Amino acid sequence: MPIPAQAPEAARHFDYPRFAVPRAAELDGLRTVHPVLIVGAGPVGLTSALALARAGIPVVVVDSKTSVSEGSRAICIARHSIETLDQLGVAERFLAKALPWTHGTSFYRGEAVFRLEMPHAEDDVFMPMYNLQQQYIELFLAEAAEAAPLVELRWGHRLEDCVCTADGVKLTIESPHGRYQLAGRWLVAADGARSRVRQALGLALNGASYEGRYVIVDVHMRSAYPTERRAFFDPPANPGATVLVHKQPDDIWRIDYQLSADDDADAALADDAIRARVGAIVDMLGEAGPWTLVWRSLYKAYTLCLDDYRHGPVLFAGDAAHLVPIFGVRGLNSGFADAANLAWKLAAVITGRVPEHLLDSYSPERRGATLDIFAQAGRSTRFMTPQSRGQRLVRDAALALARQHDFVRRLLDPRQSVPYSYIDSPLTTPDPGPGDGGGVSLPGPAPGSALLNVRLAAGDSLLDRLGADFSLLVLSATDVLPGAAELVRHAAADGVPIRIVALDPDIESAVRERYGAHVGSAWLVRPDRHICARWTAFDAGAACRALDRALGRAGV
Repeated sequence: MPIPAQAPEAARHFDYPRFAVPRAAELDGLRTVHPVLIVGAGPVGLTSALALARAGIPVVVVDSKTSVSEGSRAICIARHSIETLDQLGVAERFLAKALPWTHGTSFYRGEAVFRLEMPHAEDDVFMPMYNLQQQYIELFLAEAAEAAPLVELRWGHRLEDCVCTADGVKLTIESPHGRYQLAGRWLVAADGARSRVRQALGLALNGASYEGRYVIVDVHMRSAYPTERRAFFDPPANPGATVLVHKQPDDIWRIDYQLSADDDADAALADDAIRARVGAIVDMLGEAGPWTLVWRSLYKAYTLCLDDYRHGPVLFAGDAAHLVPIFGVRGLNSGFADAANLAWKLAAVITGRVPEHLLDSYSPERRGATLDIFAQAGRSTRFMTPQSRGQRLVRDAALALARQHDFVRRLLDPRQSVPYSYIDSPLTTPDPGPGDGGGVSLPGPAPGSALLNVRLAAGDSLLDRLGADFSLLVLSATDVLPGAAELVRHAAADGVPIRIVALDPDIESAVRERYGAHVGSAWLVRPDRHICARWTAFDAGAACRALDRALGRAGV
């Protein structure tokens, strides 16, 4: 429930662009079926567009807005998401602006009781987390999309209706230049929590909502406090409730404070009420300088999702497919993963490389990720906002015990966003069992897991060596790998490019150590950087079968 900020104050801290509203060629008689339509030019829709364009697929993106979203909204970008942006060639601007962090502190009644330390090794390329307001995220992606020849952006064009047809979808679009019909073979619905596509198709999100409401505010305030996540339980500035604080670029601080069950939402969102609450929180933080209220919103936690993320030619992504609690910063990062997952599969189907039923794997993989988030974030949500008196008693007891007992402190871990493993996906080839002649499995990331990106001796990274399609990573001192030519020929027969990446184990010690590998170890990697299969010793026949399975040729 966004509450508009005072425009002059919001504009003072961010230069909101005004995108040109184009005239649709359909209004002048164009009758064509576009390969892919995307509804929604938020982070997920724009990332999907860039990923499809990178694969050579033209896309048309429609969105009713003519600028980026107001306020910070989603602010935490996880390492895996930065890797996705890096593959798309847009990460540089994000890294230049965002604030990286690795730590967080939880307080109970003013006393520090838990120190969050996200894993970060010396050979990791990116930091575990970056703070950046959603307005910048959208701006950087929109400008990249504007510059992409295969992406057509139609700002100020509002979806009125969506109908699935025998050969795709037909959208009714209202624009300042007139109403028109827009046809596409495929549609990516990335139009947010109030998805018009979802409504037009008569679909509903199913799940649960949680008790507990939060007022979310952006505050301009100069402070030398380092970038980290701070969580306050039962603090003096908000007794009996919680407060979350994040530092953002441009001296903007994100403050989320919980309302009590008795608080009236309208009264709580009044300027005087917000300024009183924020003032008390700023005092609690020990900040003595001036501050300015920039933006505010009201938030309630949900665990809701569609029963299926694919409906014929329509693929749902981001908040249009699922709503997850903000605790653990999984919403935006899950949306980025949706975009990376669907883009390579959709591109492969459109180019005729694979059967259409490959797209049937999108929902079980990404809905499986959503259900995992529900389990993880649900626990975090119940800890942040207990749903009953019993839950509150247990939570408060854990917080009190955490003052002196290490074993309790792990209960306070907010379980930050990590990439989901597609270990149970029909596209993943599991490690062979003891009786399958497979020998000993590698101790590193298992099939289905996301690739670990590490720095290489030459100064680049493992991610830099990957192509836009499939890759085979091999620990080998030579580029001539027995059997690799057979795999390349097998893939090329159906127009599937595959890159062979040989890494010298004597030089690339970081890969050897992080993957627990040795000479001859090999990994087949999907375009979205998830491992399809792995071997202690490369086997060309097994690799060809694993590739077929990852492409849906073995049935999905």
